[in-house]
Amino acid sequence: MPVNERLQTIKRHLTANSTDNQNVIHTKSTIPKCRQELLKWNGWGYKDSKFSLNDKINQIEFSGDRYPIGNKVLPNFKAWVENIIGIDLNAPSPSQPGIKNEDLPKPIINEKFVEEIKQLGIDYTLDPQDRLFRAHGHTMREIFILRESNFERIPDIVIWPRCHDDVASIVRLAVEQNVAIIPFGGGTSVSGAVECPPTEQRMIVSLDTSQMNRILWVNKDNNTALVEAGIIGQDLERELSKFGLCTGHEPDSCEFSSLGGWVATRASGMKKNIYGNIEDMLVHVKMVTPKGEIQKNCQVPRMSSGPDIHQFILGSEGTLGVVTEVIIRVRPIPPCIKYGSIVFPSFEPGVDCLREVVRQQLKPASMRLMDNLQFTFGHALKPESTSVISALADQLKKIYVTQIKGYDVHKMCVVTLLFEGTKSDVENLERRIYAIAARYGGLPAGEDNGKRGYMLTYVIAYIRDLGLDYGVVSESFETSVPWDRVIDLCRNVKDRIQREVRSHGIQSPAFASCRVTQSYDVGACVYFYFAFGYQGVADPVHTYESIEAAARDEIIASGGSISHHHGVGKLRKRWLPETVSDVGVNMLKAVKQSVDPLNIFANGNLFE
Repeated sequence: MPVNERLQTIKRHLTANSTDNQNVIHTKSTIPKCRQELLKWNGWGYKDSKFSLNDKINQIEFSGDRYPIGNKVLPNFKAWVENIIGIDLNAPSPSQPGIKNEDLPKPIINEKFVEEIKQLGIDYTLDPQDRLFRAHGHTMREIFILRESNFERIPDIVIWPRCHDDVASIVRLAVEQNVAIIPFGGGTSVSGAVECPPTEQRMIVSLDTSQMNRILWVNKDNNTALVEAGIIGQDLERELSKFGLCTGHEPDSCEFSSLGGWVATRASGMKKNIYGNIEDMLVHVKMVTPKGEIQKNCQVPRMSSGPDIHQFILGSEGTLGVVTEVIIRVRPIPPCIKYGSIVFPSFEPGVDCLREVVRQQLKPASMRLMDNLQFTFGHALKPESTSVISALADQLKKIYVTQIKGYDVHKMCVVTLLFEGTKSDVENLERRIYAIAARYGGLPAGEDNGKRGYMLTYVIAYIRDLGLDYGVVSESFETSVPWDRVIDLCRNVKDRIQREVRSHGIQSPAFASCRVTQSYDVGACVYFYFAFGYQGVADPVHTYESIEAAARDEIIASGGSISHHHGVGKLRKRWLPETVSDVGVNMLKAVKQSVDPLNIFANGNLFE
């Protein structure tokens, strides 16, 4: 057989994955077609889920039944937000009810392109609100603009491809007609990645991959699944669970972010200790570029074939093309899942404990250390107890920790744990990790606290919307750092934030806290949370971005990275040359020039 024919045969087998194999299961999607009607247009998450002040009882509650604290009163939270963040709950900030269609930027229409899309039978819309919904991610700046102002530029058309071939057709037409494309997955970016460059004069397509949401097959022999890139994280896990499988990839945004977005940003999840980061799970990826399709010719676990082309795709942030299909590693759902928590007298011994756990190669699925501010935040979010016994037990625990053991409530920190595996594996991990914690002054704090701390990850993003209702801006940002610099970096960055707040003349107290979220042999990921009241501040967005930029400078000066898993986007690209060198940036630009000389994928991420 000639070489070219043989290669084509290999590619066909790669796509079909040998349908005669009894352990290859072809699937049919049961995922809802549209999520837009469920989500907020100007904030995080679901429309029916939010923090709000109940005027009748003068307490904050969380609405909806999607989360454990849903439809519950949070009796300690009002005092916490008033005292720690300085929110005046008697003075809500007015915000516009919505941006009217007539106030949105008029679309730039390439008639020939639209006509050809119509002839192909691919769904599209010019509806202003659909265009607006895909004009932004979830940086503080983008959400503030939605609530208070308007965007200078938004997509001109939204197109919904149904499969890889649709994407190939759309990209081919875009090259022919010189139309710009910005891929859109879950829209959860916190780096400005899907914002439209205001200077772009060509028609901009928002290529929404949400209809490419199928698991095409599952191969139980190889522990792999072929999945379309538009599938949302929680849908992927739910569909795989029907086969007793999971990916284990749980970023904080997994309810809303997409598989393609994970690949494009080099994402990480809360359970990476067991399952790895996205680059560890990825077996094969297919991407459409203006110059054609990129994919390898086989699904092997590793190959030595020069620089890995997957590394060009991972972290490319929509600048080179559209990820359409991913073969991802899957694993059986673990038979035993258990939560845990440990209280430490202060942050430093907590860090030492995490480092020792890693040194001994122990791998709980998740292990996260919260500083004192986040520790008190977690307790403030605890719903009112309906049980006298439970309330009494909580009080006795507090007395034991603070009065008998002598822990200072203003310094205490907590590690939340998640164990997954067989029952014996989980029990062995628990025993060894709690023994290590004891050496550093840690006390077991119970399974309920661990579970609540883990689940609060999903509701913490809703806090920002409450803050904006009362004149407070807030955001999170992350980094990775070597172990010997974790404590110094955390202290330096929080101190820098407070100094910058004072230098900008902000009168209300600033909230600056951190947590260590992922651990590696050589270092850790650190998340920072920052908020301040902007009453009297002329330009809250510029002020916030100035303070965050200073914090990022401090991170880099303290030995941290530009980002651990959020990516570069437009928000952090000023630091990219410093991060990978000028030569490194020129290498990235050379790849861009090779596959996209017309700059069809013109979102402006990574570099100018």
